[in-house]
Amino acid sequence: MTFNIQALLDSLPVMGYGMLGIFMVIVTMAVLIKLLNAVFPEDKKKM
Repeated sequence: MTFNIQALLDSLPVMGYGMLGIFMVIVTMAVLIKLLNAVFPEDKKKM
């Protein structure tokens, strides 16, 4: 079994795009949650 350095270097941009996509989804979800909390605040008189 050999370690192909060129294959590793060729796959780095693909891994980068995947990690960037995951990061963008997490940021988008966090922003949407903040927006929903601002639009629909929690009732303080539940109890």
